[in-house]
Amino acid sequence: MAKISVTDKVTYPRELVYRTFRDDLDDLDAYLPDIESITTKDREDIDDNTTKVVRVWKAKDEEIPKLARKFIKPEMLQWTDTAVWHKDEWTCDWDMEVGFLSDAITAKGTNRYIDKGDEVEIIIDGTLEVDARQIPGVPGMLAGRVGKAVEDFVVKMITPNLKDVNRGMEKYLAENE
Repeated sequence: MAKISVTDKVTYPRELVYRTFRDDLDDLDAYLPDIESITTKDREDIDDNTTKVVRVWKAKDEEIPKLARKFIKPEMLQWTDTAVWHKDEWTCDWDMEVGFLSDAITAKGTNRYIDKGDEVEIIIDGTLEVDARQIPGVPGMLAGRVGKAVEDFVVKMITPNLKDVNRGMEKYLAENE
């Protein structure tokens, strides 16, 4: 299991950033260079402080090398994010499901939104676990090492992307305030 740990700041007040991430994330795709679309599939206001939102994220396929495009199908570039927002705690518990490898990849965590006056500190703590035994073609004897290598690679790859979402948020808010 690999740890996901990111601390970053967004230069807007916590209430605005939290509400925008919870309610308007679909509108941010235009501000995220690697994302083709973000689509809300379900939303449930559980009580006055708790909202559950299910979104499907789809990455752009432009970065895939031409040689790999015949192996990497469009459905492999999307994932489902289930987020439970707790306004009374300024947190969001999330888990992610990769559609084509839902049995092999588990990712979950919590985002915390800390008030810093005119900005908000966003702390993302989570875990990513890859069960390589569930990936077709991976020999059982190598599954542990392959899983660990994939976990480390994915965490290293997504960490800057998590900060890019915050930069996208800042651009979105600058244009839509």
